[in-house]
Order: sequence, then structure tokens, then C-alpha cells
Amino acid sequence: MLVGEIPAVAAHHAPDRIAVRLGKQAISFAELRDDCWRLGNALLEVAKPGDRVAMLAENCIEYALCYYGVPSAGMALNFLNYRLSPRELAYIIGDAEPTVLIVEDKYFSLIDKIREEIPSVKTIISVGETQPGTTSFVDFLSRGDASEPGVEAKDDDLAWLLYTSGTTGLPKGAMLSHKNVLAAVLNALVSWDRSTDDDPVYLLTFPMYHVAGYGMLVQHLRSVPVVIMQNFDPVGFFSTIEQYQVTATAAAPTMIAMLLDHPEMENFDLSSLTNVGYGASAMPAAVLLRAREKWPQVEFGTGFGMTELAGNVMFLTAEEHDRALDEGLPILNSVGQQMALSRVRVVREDGTDAAPGEEGEMWVKGDQVLIGYWRDPEATEKSFADGWFQTGDVARWNDEGYLWIVDRKKDMIVTGGENVYPREVEEVLYKHPAVLEAAVVGAEHDTWGEEVVAVLSCRANERVEPTEIIAYCRENIASYKKPRAVAFIQELPKNASGKVLKRELRDMIADGSLELLR
Repeated sequence: MLVGEIPAVAAHHAPDRIAVRLGKQAISFAELRDDCWRLGNALLEVAKPGDRVAMLAENCIEYALCYYGVPSAGMALNFLNYRLSPRELAYIIGDAEPTVLIVEDKYFSLIDKIREEIPSVKTIISVGETQPGTTSFVDFLSRGDASEPGVEAKDDDLAWLLYTSGTTGLPKGAMLSHKNVLAAVLNALVSWDRSTDDDPVYLLTFPMYHVAGYGMLVQHLRSVPVVIMQNFDPVGFFSTIEQYQVTATAAAPTMIAMLLDHPEMENFDLSSLTNVGYGASAMPAAVLLRAREKWPQVEFGTGFGMTELAGNVMFLTAEEHDRALDEGLPILNSVGQQMALSRVRVVREDGTDAAPGEEGEMWVKGDQVLIGYWRDPEATEKSFADGWFQTGDVARWNDEGYLWIVDRKKDMIVTGGENVYPREVEEVLYKHPAVLEAAVVGAEHDTWGEEVVAVLSCRANERVEPTEIIAYCRENIASYKKPRAVAFIQELPKNASGKVLKRELRDMIADGSLELLR
């Protein structure tokens, strides 16, 4: 099966059932199938199989059409994060070289700033108000025929192209084939608890440019309606659940904590909600206990995955959550057990398997592992060993097959469910004239899980205010990547080879020996 065939499968079983809803907009599975085919056929008039089609938009029904319609034409959907700066967007679009760019009207000004830097783009399609020099999405869709595009795509062909920041500071394009995406979907279907609700309805809260959007495909393959939020907000979350009798959703732990603290929650009927998944970072036990008290009818589950894996490969079930909470078991801090269609190892430096309790690097093998990094054979080669993908995460098993993520080999920071790679921020900091040395680390934060902290050593006779550093970063990278706090130090701690000891910096922040300034 190919990604573009999912709407047709769903429409076969439930043609008149709502497939996607956002506010007052809604389309059935039959309409989703036909519109995806229309999009695919229209794209074939302006581009060719193998081309990339980039999407820059907040959550919308058009995004759902692109999930399926672009791959149905034998092309790859290039996901763009609308929170990125023009400089970052120019790099990604320049690297992916899409021939078609689909842009929500409110972000057209970003593209206008970099138009001369993205010469590969020949066709621009507007979502919302039509912009000069563009075609409206509605008009473009009307050009296509509602029949299955006659493209002989293969399951190893590129379907989705998502960029993830690398330790070099430049984003890397994770290439996900049809096989990769479908394998992640099927892994979720056979591994996770199936809903027993008579009329299941799923609420998608994550931004659709994120790999978590594959949850829509999981639901659609079961002909389950998906309600999407344009952007997450607590009151919108509550009202959507009440209005559409949502039965299941997924959210980042920071989002769940925000919901539990919101004063409006008691004003809504959330009794239809019976299943909540969470991911992107660990959930504090105190938050889970509060959530179970507030929502006694809800079962909680969690998964662990990454962009390069097209979804999750580890999971902790609802039953395990309840047992761990009731008995105070440490498995609550784990990422659970290996999913049914995944193979996971913890590997020592010498390439042998680590014993339970021993730390090593997490390696993954399976059909959902990316086919490689876009136009980066060196990074691809470095990421694989004997067919196993090396995640860069330091982990350990226990005797019962539960996995703990101990540390991030690549020092990635997860703040509010978003991944921030320190090297990318550090490269910006090093361009500031007052900065001699810079190290970026994550520090615990009650709301965001982690916050980005810049630890700086300044040049002789130079002085800079923390607010200036934060503003400087905000101007050059996406706002969520900027430091939320700055600490100054005479010299960064290093080992004998000159490598900065970031764990020492994290310890100094935790014990208060480094003052955080904002």
C-alpha cells in the first residue's frame, strides 16, 4: 500500500463519514479521496513525479489533502515549520528544491522576503486569500480530475521530507518513503490499545508539519474521523471535545499540564474523552496523578519515536500506567517496551549489546526507519551500522524489557514538545561580537519541560545584557529556539581534548552555582 491510497481504503468502508473537520469546515472520506486525487492530478500538470512540493501553513484541511495528494502524484511533501525565520526557511527550501510551494496567506510575507533565494519554486499556491503571482488552492484543486492519478509509484519512493536540525547546526532532510510511513502507521495499529468506543473521534493537537501528524493516518486507516485544531489553546481544546464528542487525543506533557491548570476546564463536559496519548518528553508522575483525578474515565499511554523513525517504536500502555501509578513503579519514567513491529537494541561502543542496567546507544531497525538524509550521503552513512539506525540517544534496559532514555548523545533539548539542537543556537551566539565562548544546554522548567539556557564567556572588556543576547537570537532563529535564560562564566569547563563538558554546566545550573539571568 502507498500513502496516497489510505483515503480510498477509508472511503470504501465509510464514504459518508466525516474524515477531517476544522471548525465549520468538514469533508467526508469520499470527498477526501476525490480531493486528494484532484490535487495529485493538478500537480502533475505543473510538476513531475519525483519533485518536491513544500507546504508552509498552520493546521488546515488543505494540509490533510497534501498528506495524501502529493504522494499520490509520485511527489514528496516537504514539511515547513511556520515558526522558522526567513533565513532558516530559505536554507531548507533551497536544499529541498521544491518546484511547487503551498503557502497560507498569513505567511506569504515570509516567502516574499526570500523569493530570490528559492529559484526552484515555479508555482506558488495560496491557502486563504489569493496573493499576487499565486493561484488559490481552491482554483488549483478544480483543475484536477477526481480519478486516481496514473503514477506508478513504488513503496520505496520518497513520500514525506521532514527537516530535523543536526549537530552540525544545519537542518537535515529526513527522507521517509511510502514504506516508512505505512510501517509506522501499522506499528501503531497493531501495538497500541484499540479504542472500544462505539463512535470514536480523534482530536489532532500537534502541528501538522511535525511527524506526529502521522497520527491522522493511523486514524484514517480505521475510518475514524479526525478533528484538527488550527493551533493548540486550552479553551479551544475543551470546547472541541465537548462539541464533537472527541474520544481520543494526544498531546505533549506541557500541554496536559497547561490544561489541568486552566480555570475554564470545569465549565466544559469532557466525559466523552477516554484515551489520551502523550509524547515528545517525559510526563512527571505528579501531573499524571492530577490528570487521572480530573479525568477518571481517561486511559493514558505514551510512546517514544523520532522524525527519522516516522513515528513511535516504544510504548507504555494504559494498564502499565495504572499499575505504575498505583504501585509507585519506576517504569513510569521509562519509554516502555519495544512495539510489535520494531527492533531496538542498546549498544556499547564496541558494537555489542549492553546488559540490562548498562548504558549504551539506542539503535533501531525496521521498515519505518528513514531511507536516508536528503542529499547528505555522509550523514546517512554515519547514522547506520549493519542496517541499524543509530539514534544518538543514550539508553538502558531493565530486566523486564523496559527502556530508559538516560541522556541525549546529541544534547538535544525538548522545550514545549519542540526539538532544539544546541549547536544551531551556539552558531548564532558565536556571531555576536561580545561572545568568546558559548554553550547551550537544557534546564528543567515547570511549564516547558526544559528551557534553553545559553552559558557564555565574554571577550575581554566586553559586556552584554542577557536581554540583548535573547533578542539577538530571536532575530536570527525561530523564537522557540532562543535562550530563555543566560548565564555568564569566566571559562567554559572542558575535558583534555577541549570538548565542553555540558553535563557539568547542567549540574551547575541545577545546584544554583550558575545564576540564570533573563
